[in-house]
Amino acid sequence: MTRSSSRPLGPRYAFVVAGVVFVALLVSAGLRSAPSVMMLPLEESFGWRRDTVSLAAAIGIFLYGLAGPFAAALMERFGLRRVLMLAISLMASATALSLFMREPWHLVATWGVMTGLGSGAVANVLGATVINRWFKTNRGLMMGLMAASGASGMLVFLPFLAFLAQSGGWRPIAITVSIACLCLLPLVFWLVPERPADIGQRRYGATEDEPAAAAPVGNFFTATLRTLREAARTRVFWFLFATFFVCGFTTNGLVGTHLIAFCGDMGIPEVQAAGFLALMGIFDLIGTTSSGWLTDRYDPRKLLAVYYGIRGLSLVYLPYSGFSVGALTIFAVLYGLDWIATVPPTLRLANEAFGDAKGPLVFGWIVAGHQVGAATAAYFGGFMRELQGTYGLAFTVAGLTAILAAALALLIDPAHDRRAGRLQPA
Repeated sequence: MTRSSSRPLGPRYAFVVAGVVFVALLVSAGLRSAPSVMMLPLEESFGWRRDTVSLAAAIGIFLYGLAGPFAAALMERFGLRRVLMLAISLMASATALSLFMREPWHLVATWGVMTGLGSGAVANVLGATVINRWFKTNRGLMMGLMAASGASGMLVFLPFLAFLAQSGGWRPIAITVSIACLCLLPLVFWLVPERPADIGQRRYGATEDEPAAAAPVGNFFTATLRTLREAARTRVFWFLFATFFVCGFTTNGLVGTHLIAFCGDMGIPEVQAAGFLALMGIFDLIGTTSSGWLTDRYDPRKLLAVYYGIRGLSLVYLPYSGFSVGALTIFAVLYGLDWIATVPPTLRLANEAFGDAKGPLVFGWIVAGHQVGAATAAYFGGFMRELQGTYGLAFTVAGLTAILAAALALLIDPAHDRRAGRLQPA
């Protein structure tokens, strides 16, 4: 690995690594949001029903979540940079291959299976791994910034992708996403070392040298499942898993996949609808970064309860809002402020319960719950639209589940599992 003399900034080089990973997460978020603007163009080009396109999106979201914990284990075994470059290459290949699709199963294979597996390694679990490796302090704030990259991905990509969809159909979208992925490869190769010690540095905020990380032993697949089995014996894991399931159900699964189509049903053009998603992105960048700052200072359970409560009320409000510009602006602001604001407090609770070493891997399984919820909502939204001719009930149901999650968040208590002997002492 390159010696420290070629890496400027000292411990602050951690921010360079975080910046590159932020960009990677941003592009991955743009890829995952692309099906929402491709839905109507694919319907027009191939005559595919919305539940067909929703199925491909749901499979991609599901594999995105399922791949996370295995990606975290692979990063420990084979190196973060290697796994990240492989994942980005898979994302670029999948979107490029989709240019040749003719049948629905081609959509499922490329935008479902391949992009799901690739983007699963370029997700929140990547942010958690990088933050734990490179930062001793300010973790909540930095994880807030990483989580906000999803909002920034919408902010950067969606209006432009919607413009491409409206003027040229779905193919320019696939080309754009593929090129963006390819541009990431040299950044990761040159600027992302494995750990601070590899360039003669400490974690940001560390005041003394720390022992080298132990090399993983045994089969990584078995170790990943063993971590799940151990975590599944605790009550805190299932509360975190359930609330994050709802988080996925109420964000990228439903709103991220179907809001543009819902607006289209109400007579709002794609570019204008994507503009509201971009407005959400602006406010989520504010809200999630602020959530990271708050997570460093306040009880994360109470923060989660507030976030899920606000989200639930905003989703229940949307179908009855009238879809005027003013009403959609109010929704975009309220909903946007806590789109992914749940990530920093959820990661903090996972680290507090399972420790810095296992925390990111357990968090990967919790993120898998998020994506199972998102996949469920992606298909549920399309199914309800075909069944009822409207998305109204799907959004109302999602709002009610978020209100339930607000109550569940207050029941999260790692100390309960420690008293029962299911967790190691803090």
